[in-house]
Amino acid sequence: MRRPTLLPFFVRRGLRRRITSAFAVGGLLLASTISFTTLALTRQNLLEERDDTAFSVFANNGRRVRNELTAETDDEGRRAIVERLRQTSGTFPLLRVGDEWTSADPLVFNREAVPASLLTLVEAGVPARMRTTIGASTAIVSGVPIPGTRTNAIYFEAAPLDDIEDTLDTLAIILFGVAAVTTLFAAAFGWWAAGRLLNPLFKVRTAAEALAAGALDTRLTPPDDADLASLTASFNEMARALEERIARDARFASEVSHELRSPLMTLTASVEVLYNMADELGERGRTALDLLSDDISRFRRLVEDLLEINRYDVGTADLEAEEVHIVEFVQHAIFQFGLDSTAEVDFESASGMEDTVLMADKRRLGRVVSNLVENASKYGHGEVVVSLERVDGLVQLGVEDNGPGVVPAERRLIFDRFHRGRAGGRRGRDSGSGLGLALVAEHVGLHGGRVWVEDRPNSTPGARFVVELPVSDPDAEQEDASAP
Repeated sequence: MRRPTLLPFFVRRGLRRRITSAFAVGGLLLASTISFTTLALTRQNLLEERDDTAFSVFANNGRRVRNELTAETDDEGRRAIVERLRQTSGTFPLLRVGDEWTSADPLVFNREAVPASLLTLVEAGVPARMRTTIGASTAIVSGVPIPGTRTNAIYFEAAPLDDIEDTLDTLAIILFGVAAVTTLFAAAFGWWAAGRLLNPLFKVRTAAEALAAGALDTRLTPPDDADLASLTASFNEMARALEERIARDARFASEVSHELRSPLMTLTASVEVLYNMADELGERGRTALDLLSDDISRFRRLVEDLLEINRYDVGTADLEAEEVHIVEFVQHAIFQFGLDSTAEVDFESASGMEDTVLMADKRRLGRVVSNLVENASKYGHGEVVVSLERVDGLVQLGVEDNGPGVVPAERRLIFDRFHRGRAGGRRGRDSGSGLGLALVAEHVGLHGGRVWVEDRPNSTPGARFVVELPVSDPDAEQEDASAP
């Protein structure tokens, strides 16, 4: 079983975020290490210092107890001794004489607060001390037998560590704040450093996107950095080679297409001559002539499409825009298509569309309509619905069919050149060249619009191709033309 890993998630975060995260984690680890080390060393030093102080106070108090305690000292005398000790040192003294325990503050330090292991050692005549908890506080408890008396006395003393714990808690809060600020500062510095580091890559990405969009003359300015200069030079060399290769391929396609036009004209003329002699050819000859005529027509259409595509490739495709009443224009384009086709085409126009005017190239826009209607009639069982409507201030031309539709995975690829989808192998003899929809996308893009394919509304079987074009304002055009 493959173990789950966080690496893919981390990689998807982006290089700049990963660099920032690395700086932040590094700052956090560094600040945490310094903080913990500082806290540990401070704690050790404070406790050692307090141990030394507590031992010195305990030794002095032990000598005073030994000097003041006698066999005749009663309970009041012992209480007076421990009270004086507390007032002098600020610790909590506890005196045991025989079985009697005398404490300066019984509620804080009494016989129950003395650890059993410490009591055992002191009773055996061994002075001892240990750190323990008294109530909710930490304290150093020391014990020593009192020699030179007949009272079997033991002196205990508790030195509280509350002030040290408070100091350490305050220091921990300060160090935590410093670690948080350091982490934020490291993240901010990492974000800035990543931006500086990745800025050349952003420029390369922008240039690559421009190349992909067709700006083949895109080049990078050589930087002052010697390490990045080689990257820029390699990119510029790649762009130059790509531009030359595409230009060479475009010239080749243009020259081949132009060279094919002459023999095509000859073949077309020959077929017309043969049609004039069709009665002499017999049935098999006429069938062969029909097949030849269909293939020549398809060949001529392919050459024309290749020439049109080549104009876009070499950048010579110009938009000869003029005012177009879109409803009348689409109706005329459908009528022209119907002269050469038996498909049933229904036209629907939303109310108020009769006066809508576009600035468009009639030849290219006519090809858009005819290509879409032809595509719908060929692959949509012959029933086509063409519609016009205004959506968000734009004109939408919809072409619907009753075919199998276009699967989502092919809805972008279908506008690529020579792409005919998974159904391409089932489309029979007249399967087209695969350039019709590619030309539709090029023509629409030249008009500043866009085209896409979607499912028909209301769960109706089939596909719906949508062309979206901007609406022109004739009055605004005239004002712009008259402006000096």
